[in-house]
Amino acid sequence: MEGNKVHLHLHSINPEDEYSCALSGYESCPSPSVYPPKLPSVSVSPSDDIIEGNSVNLTCSIDANPAANYTWYKKNVNPNLQTLSKDPQLVFSSIQSSESGEYYCTAENQLGKRTSKHIFIDVKYAPKASSVSVSPSGEIVEGSSVTLTCSSDANPAANYTWYKKNVNPDLQPLSKDPQLVFSSIQSSESGEYYCTAENQLRKRTSKHIFIDVKYAPKASSVSVSPSGEIVEGSSVTLNCSSDANPAANYTWYKENQTLLQKPGRSYNLTSITSKDSGSYYCKSENQYGQNSTSLFIDVQYAPKLPSVLVSFSGEIVEGNSVNLTCSSDANPAANYTWYKENEDSPKASGQIFTITDVSPEHSGNYYCEAQNKRGHHNSTLYLTVVAGAWKSIVIGTTTAVLLVIILLFVFLLINKKRPCKQLSEPGERAENREQRRPTERQPEEQDDIHYASVTFSNNQADPVYSNIRPARLQRREEEEEGVEYAAVKFNSAPRTRGQETEEDPAALYSTVNKAR
Repeated sequence: MEGNKVHLHLHSINPEDEYSCALSGYESCPSPSVYPPKLPSVSVSPSDDIIEGNSVNLTCSIDANPAANYTWYKKNVNPNLQTLSKDPQLVFSSIQSSESGEYYCTAENQLGKRTSKHIFIDVKYAPKASSVSVSPSGEIVEGSSVTLTCSSDANPAANYTWYKKNVNPDLQPLSKDPQLVFSSIQSSESGEYYCTAENQLRKRTSKHIFIDVKYAPKASSVSVSPSGEIVEGSSVTLNCSSDANPAANYTWYKENQTLLQKPGRSYNLTSITSKDSGSYYCKSENQYGQNSTSLFIDVQYAPKLPSVLVSFSGEIVEGNSVNLTCSSDANPAANYTWYKENEDSPKASGQIFTITDVSPEHSGNYYCEAQNKRGHHNSTLYLTVVAGAWKSIVIGTTTAVLLVIILLFVFLLINKKRPCKQLSEPGERAENREQRRPTERQPEEQDDIHYASVTFSNNQADPVYSNIRPARLQRREEEEEGVEYAAVKFNSAPRTRGQETEEDPAALYSTVNKAR
């Protein structure tokens, strides 16, 4: 005891114990009890959901004597470094989502220190900071697997919906999962994607992300400008197009031959010719593959100079059939018409002109006209028809006979006008007159020699013979069938009835042997 004070030294204090003192003899009037803090309690206001941005009060309540000192802490924060408050209340004037967590308080006086139970503050908030990520993060190649992930900070957790730009989201959501998965992505799936995150507090939309799918050229096509028929001499441009990512490089070929023009989408043909007709190929290529397509260029042109052929290689002999054939390079194919010189109407139409039983009258200039809608061209052929061998012989023989007859008549007329100096004896017979004929020459000397014996008698008692024979005796028998007779009678006086049965002495015979 020191003066009026009494000291009580306790080595340990039970938190549940209370202490008081009284004057001796006055035990019934003890002093107020002193005791360490009882177990603190923490209350939250308001008591319902805590929404981000609202005001929130945490109150620490404790029974202690002497009065306790309060300290507020948040779990997982070092209390030695970060005291939130030393007031009985921890006030959040605009609580944030980051302030969610477990809170507790401590109460301390000279007799002891007590810690309250933890209270969890769950701050509700709308989705925020929505983001979209892509896996894999490098180039996206057609046919590969791609995953889009939507992330958003929200409490309660958000519900996700995926959309593609330019597609009505009210009609076609792609997915309602946090991830949008393409197991084998296609080029048609390139585009801008975004997601929405939504809870009962609010709905947030992410930024758009562009998915660029790389792929080899496909759907290649070749077009020609101008469209329509291609006419020789015009200018033509071939255009190649292909769906590719990245854009394709183009190479032009004609029937497997690389064209010597700078590679590009277009290929120009200035003043196109018939030789430019054919199949053209365009190869489109990038680092992911290649594709080819073709187009046939059909150049139309007027007929070129026609060629005319005759079915006979040698002389054309009358009586045969002859084919005249006309050919011309033309596109579209030419129509053929045949004409003969100096004749207005066409002789025939078609590529082949057939003349049956040809004759010399068919000789002459023939020309064939090849024509299509692009123009026409002509070519001429001279046709010569020679007579047949038998006809040449007949014509030659007939001509010879006529000449002989003419010469014979001329000879007879000349001799008839001369004075008859030499008369035949009255009793002379044909046998004797026959003896007057020149002695026949040897057969080898008779080539090309003809004989003519003519005798005139005033009394017409003797016949006159004229015999013209070919010199070659070896053909006499063969040519016997070709003998023709010409008889000429001269009468100087009327005959008596008795003479009618006798041979007419004035008869003139001419025998002509015709060579075959």
